[in-house]
Amino acid sequence: MTTTTKPAAPATTAPARRPGPVALSLRQSRLEITQFLRSRESVVFTMGFPVIMILIFAAIFDDEIAPGVSYTQYFITGMIATGLMTVSFQNLGIWIPIERDRGVLKRYRGTPMPKWVWFAGKVIMVVAIGIAETVLLLAVSVALFDLELPGTAAKWLTFGWVSVLGVTACTLCGIAISSLARTARSGSAVVTPVALVLQFISGVFFVFTELPTWMQQVAALFPLKWMCQGLRSVFLPDAFGAREPGGSFELDRVALVLVAWCVIGLVLCLTTFRWTTKRDG
Repeated sequence: MTTTTKPAAPATTAPARRPGPVALSLRQSRLEITQFLRSRESVVFTMGFPVIMILIFAAIFDDEIAPGVSYTQYFITGMIATGLMTVSFQNLGIWIPIERDRGVLKRYRGTPMPKWVWFAGKVIMVVAIGIAETVLLLAVSVALFDLELPGTAAKWLTFGWVSVLGVTACTLCGIAISSLARTARSGSAVVTPVALVLQFISGVFFVFTELPTWMQQVAALFPLKWMCQGLRSVFLPDAFGAREPGGSFELDRVALVLVAWCVIGLVLCLTTFRWTTKRDG
C-alpha cells in the first residue's frame, strides 16, 4: 500500500515593517552627519574657525572693557553665537544649493520617503554639530581664558533656550536663503557676506554699544545680535547688563525677537524653498 505525502505549504514571510518617523529621521540625520564629517573643509571651518578666532583676538586684546570683564570674555560669548549661526545658517545656505544643483534634492523628492524626513535630518545634524562645537568652545575658553561657566540653574536654562531659539531661527533662515542661490557656486557668494556683515554689526568682534547708532539699529533687526545679548547674560556678570543699549539684558525681548524670526524663517521656507535648480531661459 502506497501513501502519498502532500507537498509542504510554502513558507509565508511577514511583511517588512516600515520604519517609523523617529527611525527615518535618525537614519537621515546619520547620513547628513556622515557627509558633513567627510567634508574636511566644512569640519575645519565650522569647528576650527571660532576657536582660531578666539586665540587670535585673545592674543591681541587683553584689556578690560568693564570691571571684572575682559574683552576676551565678551568676545567668547559672541563666538559661541557665531558658531551656532555658522553650523546652521551658513552651512545650510551653502550646502543646500550644492545638493540642489547636483540633483540630490530632485532624487529625494522622487522617492517614497516623506519630504519632512529630509528636513528633519538637516535639523538633527545642525543640533548635533552645534552641541559639539559649543562644547569645544566652552572647553577651550574655560581651560585657556578663565571663562566662568554659569553657576545657577537659571543661567543654564537661559543658555539652553537662547541656543535653541537661535539655532532654530538660523536653521530656518539658512534653508530659506538657499533658494536665492541659482547654482551651487553662488551659494557661498550669497550667504558668506551676509554672515560676515552680521558678525561685525552684532557685537561679536566689537563691543556692541561702541558701534555707531545706526549700525546698532540695523543689527537689532536680525537674530544674531539678540543671540549674543542673551549669551552675555549667561556668561558675564549681572552688572554688565547696565552697559547694554536698553540698560539691561532684556531677556524678554531676546525671546520675542528670536521667536519672531523662527516664525519668519518658517514662512520663508514654506513659500520659497525649491527642490530643483532654476535654470536660465
